Amino acid sequence: MIFKYKGINQSGKKLSDRVEAVSIEEARSKLKAQGIIYRSLEEDTPAFYEKFDFSTKYKIPPKELASLSRELSMYIRSGISIVSALKIVQTHYAKNKKMKLFLTTVSTHLDEGQNFYTALESQSVVTLPAFYKESIKVSESGGILDEVLLELSRFLKEQDRIHKEIKGAFAYPSFMIIVSLLMIAFMLTFVVPQITGIFESMDQELPLATQFVIAAGEFFSNNFQVLLGIIFGFVAIFIFLKKRVYSFAYMVDKFVLSLPLFGAIALKSELARFAYIASLLTRSGVPFVQTINLSANILNNRVIKELFVDASKKVVEGKLLSKALLESKTQIDNAFIQSIALGEETSQVESVLTNVSELYFEENRDKISVLLTLLEPALMLFVGGSIGFIVAAMLLPIFSMSVR
Repeated sequence: MIFKYKGINQSGKKLSDRVEAVSIEEARSKLKAQGIIYRSLEEDTPAFYEKFDFSTKYKIPPKELASLSRELSMYIRSGISIVSALKIVQTHYAKNKKMKLFLTTVSTHLDEGQNFYTALESQSVVTLPAFYKESIKVSESGGILDEVLLELSRFLKEQDRIHKEIKGAFAYPSFMIIVSLLMIAFMLTFVVPQITGIFESMDQELPLATQFVIAAGEFFSNNFQVLLGIIFGFVAIFIFLKKRVYSFAYMVDKFVLSLPLFGAIALKSELARFAYIASLLTRSGVPFVQTINLSANILNNRVIKELFVDASKKVVEGKLLSKALLESKTQIDNAFIQSIALGEETSQVESVLTNVSELYFEENRDKISVLLTLLEPALMLFVGGSIGFIVAAMLLPIFSMSVR
């Protein structure tokens, strides 16, 4: 629970902030421990717009979490304790209430004697990735917290960069597709019906292309609202089923992997993410079986995720990861399996995983670049061809009249 309070601290400064606690009694104890004399203390009720937010925890954006991790790493490396580092970082998030509350809560848990991992696990303000917390847990006990925080920062920053690159790369093609479909729909719905009146007085048979365009125009004009409703309904149902029905989402993910070119890009993207985070966790000292499970949890494709989860069960039974992947029903890139096998033979799994992730990320960049190079002229041809066909179909009867 979150409680808001107003009061003064030991130096007489007025405060108005929030504190996380299980009950109001615990909130009072925490404020007393911090030397804060409160004037009012009550449960924080969410704002009107927040009531429609079904997520109970704030999800920190990868870029923000990367920045926080890097900053903490720098302070710890400089010899500053994690408690002092968090208090310094709190001043940078004065305008972000959720982050400020998160850092204050973690600091309070640390003041109570908990370690950093337990403090992160105990707080209920934000949602942190499982691999992030496990990396901190192992690194804290091994005395390499600053190094692991820096590695986590690099990983999160790289993932955010790749996500933005892909999103930016597909922005123009997506815009072109939407605009072209809207233009075609507009012409068929509003322009074509206006011109068809000219042909009604003509005592001649219209060309097949013209008949097709007129029929399509009448259909769109008469059923425009119905078609729009069907499209929105389909999208809404698809999103709902994708989020709520696991079997449907699994089927969609399997279909994506079967697509030519797009399937290969999706597969290598997932394998690259798995390899990168697995190398990071292995370097942090996380047990290999736990590494496989945690790395699988960050994957978006459920088919690949299940593949690695099942493989981890076989690893527990004593099998090598490469053999477990080879025996699975879902076929993945043989080069990936062979690389894992080589790493297991030479006891260099961590370095092999790092190299594989870099290789696959680079391959995907090249493939996406080629895809976009081909996609742009193809979209231009599609737009020009579609509109040109409609215009030509409407002009054909006029040309035939002039010839006669």
